[in-house]
Amino acid sequence: MGVNKRLSDLRTMMQNKGMDAYIVPSNDVHQSEYVAKHWNCREWISGFTGSAGLVVVTADHAGLWTDSRYFLQGEMEIADTEIKLHKPKDRFAPEHITWLNENLPKGAVVGMDGDLCTIEQFNKYSELLKSTDKEFNISHDLFDDIWHDRSDIPLDKIYEHDVKFAGKSRVEKITEIREEMEAQSVDQHLVTTLDDIAWVFNIRGRDVEFNPVTVAFAIISLESTTLFIDNKKVPPELKTILESDGITIKSYGSILGSLADLKESDRVLIDRSATSVNLYNAINCEIIDGATISTLMKSIKNEVEIQHTREVMAKDGAAIAKTFYWLEQQLKNDNKVTEADVADKLAENRSQMADYVGESFPAIVGYKGNGAIIHYRAMHDTCKKLKDEGILLVDSGGQYLNGTTDITRTIALGVPSKEEKRNFTLVLQGNIALSKSTFPKGTTGLQLDILARMFLWNQGLNYGHGTGHGVGFFLNVHEGPQGFTGLSSIRGREPFQPGMITSNEPGYYKEEEYGIRVENLMVTVPSEYDGFLEFETVTLYPMDLNMIDEAIFSKKEKAWLNKYHYHVLKIVEPYLEGDVKSWFELKCRPIN
Repeated sequence: MGVNKRLSDLRTMMQNKGMDAYIVPSNDVHQSEYVAKHWNCREWISGFTGSAGLVVVTADHAGLWTDSRYFLQGEMEIADTEIKLHKPKDRFAPEHITWLNENLPKGAVVGMDGDLCTIEQFNKYSELLKSTDKEFNISHDLFDDIWHDRSDIPLDKIYEHDVKFAGKSRVEKITEIREEMEAQSVDQHLVTTLDDIAWVFNIRGRDVEFNPVTVAFAIISLESTTLFIDNKKVPPELKTILESDGITIKSYGSILGSLADLKESDRVLIDRSATSVNLYNAINCEIIDGATISTLMKSIKNEVEIQHTREVMAKDGAAIAKTFYWLEQQLKNDNKVTEADVADKLAENRSQMADYVGESFPAIVGYKGNGAIIHYRAMHDTCKKLKDEGILLVDSGGQYLNGTTDITRTIALGVPSKEEKRNFTLVLQGNIALSKSTFPKGTTGLQLDILARMFLWNQGLNYGHGTGHGVGFFLNVHEGPQGFTGLSSIRGREPFQPGMITSNEPGYYKEEEYGIRVENLMVTVPSEYDGFLEFETVTLYPMDLNMIDEAIFSKKEKAWLNKYHYHVLKIVEPYLEGDVKSWFELKCRPIN
């Protein structure tokens, strides 16, 4: 059944329920960025596979709203459908609601699933729609009636994430959460986000592709802790361990009843941006608005996690080295190799490393013009064949029991043009400037973001995505609360703290010609100056020296890069041997 037929079926259901429009977001009931197949409604109705965006359907229009990372991809994936791409100027503003207000008559009813709409969204949307005499109805999930082969909520088994990797036991983490609850004078704390639940309970799962999380809720009180998860997902031996640590297991579907049963005198802390309307409406006691307590705790990696992260980067760098060496040999011998082949080889080489679990996201391997599609995913039947010319952008990552990686390198497959070298160098200069920065405690990503952009800006160039995001520890590759972003994103307003792991990934993209991005992960560490912080770059793989325009690359930048390459070679080389090792030594050579 094609997209247009699905839209027709949805419109029939909308008519039956008295709705003039229906909003289909990309998230699940846990407000996840990446979701289990059961909640993949937006992709099913539109064919658009990006991780961000929403679809709005009316009687005579279907629109996809997504951000600039996905403009090219979105246009390609909806090209054969009636869906039209809308390009919002502010990805964090509800521009689709503005469109509905302008295009629907007074008295129109706009629908959305109350499981997928947060209370924060509900209040904002309701207010905006009411201003033009429209109603917001969150009573119905229309997909159950039209998506006949819809997947069930997954029942994959969970497993324990050993404390030798995690660095802290679940009992320690819950104790720290309770201490913060007491400081905020709350009795109960609702935890809805899957990565927070995985972190708090030192468990991992397989419910969401690329993210080692499990579908569950949790309520932590000052006296008890309850994990709401399908009993089939919990192995008996792990259930015994959890119960011995004071954790009660209840069914996933009983969360609404448990919220309704809280004492009227209780004060329950919730995160409005991560709590659905349906969960919110089930609560009968006093509600305190705030952030999920574990989110900040989780972002500040402990010394055990940081040391494991340093170790995992060496393995990951070796896997990438083997892949790029293989690619170079394939091209040298005129063997057929495609973008998808490179992605497969990366996964294969990572899988040979100890404690590897899987990819942290679908590898982005973009050759020439495909590199300008920021979240491009190569498919075997449609992707490009590589040649010994042009440039290749490779953004990939791995999930290991001892860490999560995310790295982007842009390499020349032939002789890069003068323009390509100049723009690569501008991007690399921005990456280095941010890497080298020293800043006072309390500084945010919003304040530092310009360091990564200034070299491009000086040439009238820019990029449309954020400069960096937090990264989990064997968890989601995109993690809050910090990041290098602009004014619109709350992540840009979070002060950096020692232990945070954040990506540094400026880029430049020329549509239909090439894409450039340079990405390393960095740990925030104390500076030698009292009251100041700095970054330690932990990603371990060399830059392509053939892409650097040395005429605009300063002596200090060369010194930084030489020092970085020396460190990369020292740490990664023991994982290599033979021809790959010799080849890698050449890639890490110093420049004058």
